Parts: sequence; structure tokens; C-alpha cells
Amino acid sequence: MASNPMQRQARNYFLLGMVITLLIAGAVLALLFMQMRKIKEENKKYADSFKPIYVLNQNIKSGDVLDVSMFTQVQASESAVPADYVDPGALISAYSLYTKEGVKIITDYSDGAQHLYLNGDKSSEVLKDEATGKYYVLKNNNKEYIETVEAPVIAKVDAKANTILSQSLIARSNEIYTDDARQQEYNMVILPVDLVTGDYVDIRMQLPSGQDYIVVSKKRVTIPDISGEYLTDTIKMNMAEDEILSLSCAIVEAYKMDGTKLYATKYVDAGLQQASIPTYVVNNEVARLMDSDANIVEKAKNALYARYNSNNLKSLREQYINAALSQNGTEEEFKTKAQESITSTKESRQKYLQSLTATPAVPTAE
Repeated sequence: MASNPMQRQARNYFLLGMVITLLIAGAVLALLFMQMRKIKEENKKYADSFKPIYVLNQNIKSGDVLDVSMFTQVQASESAVPADYVDPGALISAYSLYTKEGVKIITDYSDGAQHLYLNGDKSSEVLKDEATGKYYVLKNNNKEYIETVEAPVIAKVDAKANTILSQSLIARSNEIYTDDARQQEYNMVILPVDLVTGDYVDIRMQLPSGQDYIVVSKKRVTIPDISGEYLTDTIKMNMAEDEILSLSCAIVEAYKMDGTKLYATKYVDAGLQQASIPTYVVNNEVARLMDSDANIVEKAKNALYARYNSNNLKSLREQYINAALSQNGTEEEFKTKAQESITSTKESRQKYLQSLTATPAVPTAE
């Protein structure tokens, strides 16, 4: 049936509107598709920018010894990861190495891979024999194995939980655990009021004349406790054989000289502060004992020999310590003071043994 011009025009406008609507809808859909694709690509790019890293799972303070149990794996954006970030397990195990002679094994990441060098010398790369787990250096294409010891890795500064640890935040402890290291307990040292487990101290000897000597330096202390009650006069320290003999000599001489004080001083920021250089020189008898003691590692013997033969330190000993010893204290007085220390140790030990025989609490199911 024929239609009039008005109807045809209306139909044409309707069809044109439909076409335009379809074109607009198609354009919108295409735009939405492109936008969704872009968002998807950005989301993928964003997701790809995340990597698994390890962060602290607890608060730590400067000087705390670090181990892998203190870290938890999380996902973090690469932009938030420090340039010198390294997996804590690899970092701690490699960063703590020394040769048995006390030479540092330096870890280098300058090319993105881990390399170990003796004292940082790139001509002396330290390699690991995967079959034996031992370390060696190549000399004339031959493997020359080296004996290694570990020093604890410590935090330089205080850090909160969720901190990303990097090389710039850690340091090597001065406590290298050589074969002669032993845990020693002392109750004759005057302790700071606020001393707690984990603090680092120097043990010093002060003479009545005002002379003050560093006997052992930068030792991490543990405060023993009995059934949750801390002993107020006792500390434990990991000591090398030469340090044990030096401190024993100082203890005896402090007992013999009236007014002499053997005391501990805390490090303010143990992670950043270097260890003090000991200035106390042992007497002739102990020096001879140290020289013949097979338990003392060679590096320590050399350091003690240099200290003992230093003209300045030796003259100070002769001028002040030997002079004070000749004027103070009889053998009987020393025996009395030594016995007081022994009695105190026995009393503390008795408390500990009593705590072991106490009836344990019955564990309850959670």
C-alpha cells in the first residue's frame, strides 16, 4: 500500500535513527572493550610489578642479632623495594662469613648476582663446592679450600615490624664464633641499672688513681633468670679463650687492689658503634700462659702480643697497675673476696636447681 510522503519521511528518520543508535552503541562498546582491555593490561602490569619479598615480623632494636625466623614473606611493589634488598636467608648466611684466620669474606651484588671476595679483593673470589658445602678460592686453577667461621649479623638501627631489610641496615657483629668460644658467667662485675639481655657492653677496670682500662669490648650480654626472676648481679657472655684469660687476670687484680672497680658500660647504639680497642695489659704470668695456650687462635695471639709489647700500654701497667698491686691487698684478702663470689654463685645455682625440681604446670589443650 502506497504511503504518503510524510510517512516515508518518518520511516526514513526512524531507520536513520536506528542506524545512528547502532553506530553509537557499537562505538561505545568498542570504546568500552578497548578501555577494559587497557585496564586489564594495566592490572596485569601492576600485578607483575609485585614480587615476593621478606619483611620483619617483629620490632627489633639496634644491635639485635638477626635470623631468618624474624622474617615473613609478603608481596610488595618493586617501586617500594630498596635497590640493595636481598633475600634475608642468603644475605645473613653470606654476610656473616669470615675465614678461620679472621679475614672478612665480603658479599658483592654490584652486577645483580651474589659474589664473595676475600676482604673485598675481586681477584680472590670465594666459591662454594656444592658437593661438600665447603668454600674455596682458585689458585693456578687449583681449589684451595678455606675454613670459615660465622659472626652474627646484627641490626644497625631500630626497626619496626614490616620493615624491608636491606644491606644498608645490617652489620657484622664483633662476636666471631671461633672454636675457642665459650659461654662464661660472671657475678663480680658492677652492672648498669638498666642492663637487659641483648645489650652490648665493654668490661672496664678503674683504679683508685683514676686510670681506666678496657678489658674486653663489645660483648652481648644475657641476663640469666630463675623461674622468671632475673638475677640482678650476674651476666652471661660468649668469650674467646684470650678474653677469658684477660678478664680472669683483671678480676684477680681488681680483688687485690683496694678501691678498684670492675664495671660494665653499655653501648648507646650497638648496631652503628664499632667495638672499643682493649687497653688492659695482662701480667707476665698470664701473658706467658696465653703464649703457650693452644686454644687461643693465632690472630688473637698476635693482637695480644702487640698489646702486651706496646710501649705506651706496658708503661701504663708498670706505672699504675703494678704499683697499685705492690701497695694493696694481701693474698688473704683476695681469698676472702674470691670466696664471697663463689658463695654468691653457689646460691644462684641452688635457686636454679630448685626451680628445676619444682612441679611443672600441667599443659592444657587449646
